[in-house]
Amino acid sequence: MDQTLLRQYLATVYELPTANGPLRVSLDGDIVTDVSTLPELLTKPFCILTAYNPRSMLLPRKVNETRHTVMRDLLILGCYRVEACVGYDDEPEGTWREPSWLVHAMERDEAIAFGRVFRQNSIITCRAGRPELIVTDPTCDELTKTIVGNWRVRS
Repeated sequence: MDQTLLRQYLATVYELPTANGPLRVSLDGDIVTDVSTLPELLTKPFCILTAYNPRSMLLPRKVNETRHTVMRDLLILGCYRVEACVGYDDEPEGTWREPSWLVHAMERDEAIAFGRVFRQNSIITCRAGRPELIVTDPTCDELTKTIVGNWRVRS
């Protein structure tokens, strides 16, 4: 994976829904030695999926929205708890925002399959307080190559 693209993925800020309001996080934090210090959501298994802009190709808004709705419907049919979230560039001049789905308790292999079907470069999974960026597009890098990150809670 191109190092610039990898840095962008790790620095992307995700706004995740919680009972206490939105939780803003990225994958570029310091190593967490005590997972119990993380917000509760980050200690549970989940993944972040999107159907927007396959293989980084910008699609018309209506096409992206339709693809994203289809993904949500398939996830719900699979009996997953799905909540809307968003990933965005936190730079002052950044304008990029991408709607995503926070999918609770989805297995890693199934999340990878969704990423592949919807032609995404990568997906994010979380297990035991550790986020993983997983390549789901073989034209981007070796399929299922995993970059382990560390949660960074943003204010």
